[in-house]
Amino acid sequence: MRAGWYTGGAAPGRPGAAVLIGHNDTRFGRAVFHDLKDIRKGAEVLVRDSEGKSLRFTVTDKETVSKKAFPTERVYGATKGSTLRLVTCDGAFDAEGHPVDNLIVYAELT
Repeated sequence: MRAGWYTGGAAPGRPGAAVLIGHNDTRFGRAVFHDLKDIRKGAEVLVRDSEGKSLRFTVTDKETVSKKAFPTERVYGATKGSTLRLVTCDGAFDAEGHPVDNLIVYAELT
């Protein structure tokens, strides 16, 4: 599986927040962001751009937030440099079987 890029924001490596969204699990098993919950501050994240070049980002923070209180401005808002946001589901499940939280990882281009 692949992560999806939110095209309404910056492209990875360009000024602004590039947002990649992916599942952590599906009914078929592990998905692209399955192990994202284990990432730590200072970890390196590589993203391949449209030309095949690998871009290095360093994790600066992560948080789990309720989907009802999603930090839209912090994730999609303007940034001074080239940043990366990785977003997946997290937490308990509601009555319909949907996760109630999101895990968000913040990183900067290095």
